[in-house]
Amino acid sequence: MTTPGQPLDPTPASADPVATYRLVVVPGDGIGPEVIAGGRRVLETAGRLFGFAFEWQKVLIGGVAIDAYGVPMRDEDLAACAAADAVYFGAIGDPKYDDPTARVRPEQALLALRKGLGLYANLRPVTVQPVLRGSSPVRESLLEGVDMLIVRELTGGLYFGKPSEQRQGPSGREVVDTLFYTEGEIRRVVKLAFELARGRRKKLTSVDKANVLSSSRLWRTIVEEVKPEYPDVAVEHRLVDACAMTLIQRPAVFDVIVTENLFGDILSDEASVLAGSLGMLPSASICERRTAYGLHGLYEPIHGSAPDIAGKDVANPIATILSGAMMLRWSLGQAAAAEAIEAAVGAALAGGYRTPDLVAATGEQPGQRKVGTQAMADAVIAALEAGAAGSAAAAITSAGAKAAAR
Repeated sequence: MTTPGQPLDPTPASADPVATYRLVVVPGDGIGPEVIAGGRRVLETAGRLFGFAFEWQKVLIGGVAIDAYGVPMRDEDLAACAAADAVYFGAIGDPKYDDPTARVRPEQALLALRKGLGLYANLRPVTVQPVLRGSSPVRESLLEGVDMLIVRELTGGLYFGKPSEQRQGPSGREVVDTLFYTEGEIRRVVKLAFELARGRRKKLTSVDKANVLSSSRLWRTIVEEVKPEYPDVAVEHRLVDACAMTLIQRPAVFDVIVTENLFGDILSDEASVLAGSLGMLPSASICERRTAYGLHGLYEPIHGSAPDIAGKDVANPIATILSGAMMLRWSLGQAAAAEAIEAAVGAALAGGYRTPDLVAATGEQPGQRKVGTQAMADAVIAALEAGAAGSAAAAITSAGAKAAAR
């Protein structure tokens, strides 16, 4: 299996024996605090095993911030996120703020974070754990070889275009949303996708609606202009509706998918069903700015705040744990620790550990152990420690064999 996403020209971790990373942690709303708690414990274990440490700064963003301050995010908390090496994010959203006419809503903070931090690209790796193929609603035979990376442009398009409003017109209420992109916004995310494809299986799928939208025609033109810089990468264009169909019919044909903001939001959530649960898939939102260790970014599970199960210790923390692994790889220069966490997740699942969302998909099976949020994190930690011990034992055995040979 290819690595979900690898930093471009990564900056090595500090040579200091104990590098200490400054992280902002945003537990957020609903199940966010629970999954973040599990993810933090996994990261702390990885730090202990691999020789680095964290300084955590907790900030309130989302519904909890509205409750505390009257706004979904304060300026000083955005500044704290910008000053940190990376941001570890839970989930935001609270049903008491769902009124579309409300002046403030939790989700406003997420859009402001993306713009304020310059998080122009969202990376969503989609892989299927072999032991979870039965959990997917898609036929198991179609899941063989599924390993894709969806690159979503994150700071342009309909989500940010102006005007965006409902107003009174001559014939009643009318509404307008504006889909706006600059050439530079498109070009930078397309070039990132080409670079990522070059490091994987060298296939790039650009998704648009060029038969209808002017923005998509510019998107396709720029992909074609960039393509000669990457002669080793095969490029195809797909219309978004055709791509949505192929994601279910033949998902293994995709390597890297690059697309605009709204299409990427929809397609990446559709692709999540391949893995068996929204609770399985991580994401990274990155910017162009480098810290001392890598690219600055925000790391979060793709799922929402799920307020109906908040506080019940039943949420799946794996997406949050794997988002932490992406943070180690992209922003902190700790690729070996990231790989160890990913392997530990696979080992815990192979050992039969399942949160309720995974059990619900197939029913309880022999050899499975139904566990809650923190117990799943415990299982990953145990696998991480066992994997580190096994690596150490293998290294000692190897050293002994070389000494004997001498």
